[in-house]
Amino acid sequence: METLNENYWTKRYMLGNTGWDAGSITTPLKTYIDQLHDKNMKILIPGSGNSYEAGYLFEGGFSQVFIVDLSERPLAIFKEQYPTFPAEQILHQDFFTLNDTFDLIIEQTFFCALNPSLRPAYAQKMHELLKPEGRLVGLLFNIPLYQDHPPFGGSQEEYRRYFEPYFHFHTFELAYNSIAPRQGNELFINLKKKET
Repeated sequence: METLNENYWTKRYMLGNTGWDAGSITTPLKTYIDQLHDKNMKILIPGSGNSYEAGYLFEGGFSQVFIVDLSERPLAIFKEQYPTFPAEQILHQDFFTLNDTFDLIIEQTFFCALNPSLRPAYAQKMHELLKPEGRLVGLLFNIPLYQDHPPFGGSQEEYRRYFEPYFHFHTFELAYNSIAPRQGNELFINLKKKET
């Protein structure tokens, strides 16, 4: 398997090989965001890519939105599209090196882009990055997909093992409002941090 480092992802952006990019915020996340009322909550979007979610939140008046990506390419594009977005909230670094805490972390095609061997570390890091009562909300693919390159898939049963030590499960079920190409293939997750 190719090393999934900054060069790998930058090359994919440069070649337009971005099949995960839906072109806009997807319905399940838009629906969830639309019922959030605290515009001061601190939100992280890891592996943000073109980050339609961050743009939507920012335009909706959320001021504490942070995006992080291993590749500088999508972050530069985001800066061009949202020139008034705070520069210090655009983070060009490895998610696993983050040292901060958030009220909400939004998952959108980041988990499936990581080498599957990192999934236990992902769950642990998410727990570490969340404030007490913090939530991890988003979408995970619930189909096998690929073994040798992203997107990597999996199953509800497999994912549950990673998250159970760290989270209470508020929602962990098939998304009812996925976009058409992903209909029936996504889990919507809403997980609340356990105090360990």
